[in-house]
Amino acid sequence: MAEVINHSLFTEFDINLFKSGKHYRLYEKFGSHPITVDGVSGTYFSVWAPSAESVSVIGDFNFWNEKQHRLNVRWDGSGIWEGFIPDAKEGMRYKYKIKSHHNNIVTEKADPYAFSYEKPPNTASIITSIDGYEWKDKEWMGYRKEKNGLDKPYAVYEVHLGSWMRNASDNTFFSYDQLAEKLVDYLKKMNFTHVEFMPIMEYPFDPSWGYQLIGYYAPTSRFGSAKDFMKLCDRLHQNDIGVILDWVPSHFPSDDHGLGFFDGSHLYEHPDPRKGYHQDWKSLIFNYGRNEVKSFLISNAFYWLDKYHVDGLRVDAVASMLYLDYSREDGEWEPNMYGGRENLEAIDFIKDFNREVYANFDGIQTIAEESTAFTGVTNDVEFGGLGFGMKWMMGWMHDTLEYFAKDPIYRKHHQNEITFSLAYAFSEKFMLPLSHDEVVYGKNSLLGRMPGDEWQRFANLRLLYAYMYTHPGTKLIFQGGEFGQSEEWNFSQSLDWHLLEYKPHKGLQSFVRDLNSFYKNTPALYEKAFSGEGFEWINYGDHENSVISYIRKGHDEQNDVVVVCNFTSVIRKNYEIGLPRKGKLKQILNSDYKKYFGSGVSNSKAIEIKKVERDGRPFSAAITLPPLSLVAFEII
Repeated sequence: MAEVINHSLFTEFDINLFKSGKHYRLYEKFGSHPITVDGVSGTYFSVWAPSAESVSVIGDFNFWNEKQHRLNVRWDGSGIWEGFIPDAKEGMRYKYKIKSHHNNIVTEKADPYAFSYEKPPNTASIITSIDGYEWKDKEWMGYRKEKNGLDKPYAVYEVHLGSWMRNASDNTFFSYDQLAEKLVDYLKKMNFTHVEFMPIMEYPFDPSWGYQLIGYYAPTSRFGSAKDFMKLCDRLHQNDIGVILDWVPSHFPSDDHGLGFFDGSHLYEHPDPRKGYHQDWKSLIFNYGRNEVKSFLISNAFYWLDKYHVDGLRVDAVASMLYLDYSREDGEWEPNMYGGRENLEAIDFIKDFNREVYANFDGIQTIAEESTAFTGVTNDVEFGGLGFGMKWMMGWMHDTLEYFAKDPIYRKHHQNEITFSLAYAFSEKFMLPLSHDEVVYGKNSLLGRMPGDEWQRFANLRLLYAYMYTHPGTKLIFQGGEFGQSEEWNFSQSLDWHLLEYKPHKGLQSFVRDLNSFYKNTPALYEKAFSGEGFEWINYGDHENSVISYIRKGHDEQNDVVVVCNFTSVIRKNYEIGLPRKGKLKQILNSDYKKYFGSGVSNSKAIEIKKVERDGRPFSAAITLPPLSLVAFEII
């Protein structure tokens, strides 16, 4: 067996960038890279372990013998161990065996920069080359900046790859290849503009849904290879669908083969448990003040945007990063240097992350799952903000679902719950999320949360979606919500696709498909989605009838859309609304059509707008409001 050959992919400039927290393409240097040195094929390995006394590579190429291949430590104090091992081939498994200076601790660790892992529950890294895939999405990448802009429609379908659909015969996972056919075709049919994948980076524990990551640089092997995942992203782009990945820089699990206590010291996690241990998730928190850790994380963001052509990153649990006292009692946290509760190191990291990804990748977006009133989440870093492109509108989600859970008889007493979001709708660039978090842990499915008999529950859910799509902001629906999944989400089985045999579910799915199409083709709903200029109330005070009405506006006032919501099951004929100009009202959306399992009440003919004052406007019209419905009109 050949010995380790002294070889390096690092330059002095690389080392300086790494140590200063400014190296954002570490995946080109760290990890395992199949290469040829002096005519000999093998693999170059490198790992950061500054507290190690020795580091050996163990694997299929040396019978897992730690004495065969000990890496060389660099002379520059960087803590990097490296070397070239002949005969270590692509597809072979390996780990690092690390003996620490601290108490002679010996650990076996997976490679933090590995591009591939064994299928769980096995934990070894796999030598993998991700070069050579021939992308066919040149057209998408060329116009992505336009397609993915904040003045364009964003209808996002959130997917958990392990439970969207499974093989019916044995409940096994679909592969990335199968999903590249079935999921892509479904998204295209349903007119979604983007798909958001819950974490696909390698994770050991299925019930974590992927939010407890080990392999930050590896698509999970549950569904296939790294290049198979590239193919999935590629085919999505070829079908004009953007790809958003959930990204988790907030915490990581303490599994023995993972990042925790990596070289016998607190290398990736903060050494102070008040900053380094997450009590809610029993996981470890990155040390954002350590430059090498910042380089690891920002390089990881670059990796997915670079090598997989990803169009956006939705950043998980941002609030837990921003606050030192997040989910902690008095005495369990330490104030920052100014006496405040903000985590200044994490805030600096987030700003650096957003600044760098936007500067280096045209047309991408970052989205914050941030549940507090932290100021400026979507403001530019240069103007004191965190720099995210969008932020989940958690307040809207909570208020709206609480309102819709109420019997329509009582909704007149809670009008403020459905209108309050417009008081702050333009304080950030908001995405409206109806995510996986709302259909687990006893919360019930969205359909199950709607009140009334079967007809009313489906009518309520259609109304909820129509209200969501005409409300300012971008949109996100979790898998199954589009056809009325009746049971809570279960990560260990497929969605209940058989429900589409029944008219109510089929009708709801058709409505969401048409709603997505309506949204994509109606500029007033997205051109000014984040500006107060794009929204105008007609009447938000009709508590007694539980009706609200508003106008959505784009760049051309001729494209304005008049929206009226009836949150009760009472049909309201000759309901008068004030309007800004004369002409006729033409109905362009109605959630109560019979084809959607509605009652079929409609405004089938154009309605004359009369010069009669109403709602503080010089003109008005009398319309018919179907039960539990949203109707939208254009002025012609």
